[in-house]
Amino acid sequence: MTASGSGDSGQGMRAAGAKGRDQTQSVADRLRARIISGELAAGQPLRQETIAEAYGVSRMPVREALRLLQAEGFVEMVRNRGASVAAIDARDLAEIHEMRVLAECLALRHAIPELTESRIDRAESIQGELETAPIEAFGALNKRFHMTLYEACGRPRLLAHISLLHDAADRYLRIAIRQLDYAVRSDREHRELLAACRRRDAQAAQEILRTHIEEAGKALLGALPG
Repeated sequence: MTASGSGDSGQGMRAAGAKGRDQTQSVADRLRARIISGELAAGQPLRQETIAEAYGVSRMPVREALRLLQAEGFVEMVRNRGASVAAIDARDLAEIHEMRVLAECLALRHAIPELTESRIDRAESIQGELETAPIEAFGALNKRFHMTLYEACGRPRLLAHISLLHDAADRYLRIAIRQLDYAVRSDREHRELLAACRRRDAQAAQEILRTHIEEAGKALLGALPG
């Protein structure tokens, strides 16, 4: 094989690998969104061949996407039974909120010194949308509000971790939201957080955030069915 032929082969393999990763991520993103929205219910089987046909891909990226979602807690894999949507679990919800407290307070602590007024203004604008949005939009807007503030921390791994935790929490929120009378309190705490951020008061902002996440977790736990 010539050097040119070897180079062409290597480029082709890299291109194929990138395409496979893109397909895996696309399948994972689409399935995750359907699980969070409740379209795919807890316990529902996730058959590789059905998903592959529906999304126009081979079974390999579907298999990898299911493994990714298993690691994120959205999918359960049982030997000889295959994959299914993970069950609703109060212990899982409690763990999510414990992790959110630690990760988000860390992100906010690093973000505070880097926050600009324009970024805080963007977060405040999202909060304005949140206060008038339908219940179905609460989770996505709530995530945007928080992430807009945290992104100033400049720590991509931490931000990716927090993003996944919000997605996991949103699944529970969609199940319980109609039973909760929490919006007024959440809006007030968001406004208090914005005020602390404008003052660049890192200690106060972290305490407001800690209480906000912990109380949200308690409210969701109390509203879960069963």
